[in-house]
Amino acid sequence: MMSWATSFRIRQYLRGSLWVLPLLGGVLGAILGGVDTAIDKSIHLPASLTYSSSTATTVLSAIVGAAAALTGFVVTVTVLVVQMATGTFSARYMRLWYRDPMLKWLLALLIGMLAFSFGLLRRVTNTFVPNLGVSIAGLLLVLSLLLFMLFLDRYLHRLRPVAVATLVAGYVHREFARLRADAAHMPDVFAGMFESNGQEPALTVRSVRAGAIQAIDAKGLARWARRHDCLVVFRRRVGDFIPANAVLFDIFGAAPLGGGRDERRLQGMIALGTERTVEQDPAFAIRIMVDIADKALSAAINDPTTAVQVLDHLEEVLRLIGASELSSGRWRVDGGTRRGLVLPVRTWEQYVSLGVTEIREYGATSIQVMRRLRAMLEELRRDVRPEHRSAVEEELARLDATVASTFGSSPDLDRAGVPDTQGIGGETPPLRHAGLVG
Repeated sequence: MMSWATSFRIRQYLRGSLWVLPLLGGVLGAILGGVDTAIDKSIHLPASLTYSSSTATTVLSAIVGAAAALTGFVVTVTVLVVQMATGTFSARYMRLWYRDPMLKWLLALLIGMLAFSFGLLRRVTNTFVPNLGVSIAGLLLVLSLLLFMLFLDRYLHRLRPVAVATLVAGYVHREFARLRADAAHMPDVFAGMFESNGQEPALTVRSVRAGAIQAIDAKGLARWARRHDCLVVFRRRVGDFIPANAVLFDIFGAAPLGGGRDERRLQGMIALGTERTVEQDPAFAIRIMVDIADKALSAAINDPTTAVQVLDHLEEVLRLIGASELSSGRWRVDGGTRRGLVLPVRTWEQYVSLGVTEIREYGATSIQVMRRLRAMLEELRRDVRPEHRSAVEEELARLDATVASTFGSSPDLDRAGVPDTQGIGGETPPLRHAGLVG
């Protein structure tokens, strides 16, 4: 029986593959070419929809050439997009980009049209012309051109950093909402740290290979814990890279039956890969947005406005997370919880530190970035849950220290120390920040 991890990796491969759907399109085109030939032999079309054998051969040859040329051009555009995206944004963004279905559907249509038209071309003789098929091939060419224009428009617009940040933020919203919905329906899944109080686990499950934890089957693990009447403690977090033979789970309670079979079952509920994914890992999406801002603030690019635009979407993501209850409870083996699944989670402090630290460091000399960061942090201080505000206050204190260190002897100290939702040029509160100016 296929494990959950294997099923997850297959789904990930299919979502990211650029050849599976085009291959299916080519096979379908070849099959439909044969079907159309059979249909054309059994129907009679009006004279306005019939072709001579020489005309049909010319039209189908032109369509085959156009399909091949368009396919090559689409691949060329794709390579250029990859080069620009990795050089301007973040290599991590590519994992999201090549999942886009429009590129795959366009390639599938082009290769399917090529196979369909070539199949018809082979069947044209002096006594038989697939009239219906020639008309369909022409319609497919028009549809391919329209879809190509949509593809070009889509990717030209997606080459803007703000469009990438918007796309990534959308992933965070969907994944975070799904994680919260799953948590609401799994009462025996607990988030927080675990304290064993010196008690040894009945079973320790280790990884069989190295890799980044891409996702876990929380429902399956919880069901396994209920069935064996034990507490399954996950010792890692989604997104962590683990070496081979590293501890994945500690099982507390009666020793599970099955021995190696149970270990393999538990190992099969953890998907390992070469890199992180946005599934079950909102921090990875934040990492992508921070990478884009960091690259914009590098000396080679020096584009603080792009970093400010990224902060717009980063603020939205952090507000979503900060308004949620992130458990930081501690579960003890001798406490009331003796059956279920314990998952360590990232704290709010870790999320906000991930989103702010590097941008503050690399943008320390930019008044625009300092002002936008302050505006974001002050908005978060107002909107996040009360227990999360102390972490925001800590980041504001660090921002004060950065501004004082960088602009301490600058005539722009007063400007660098005030919040501005646009960085420079937006509305600024009438009162200056008390920590920096009088």
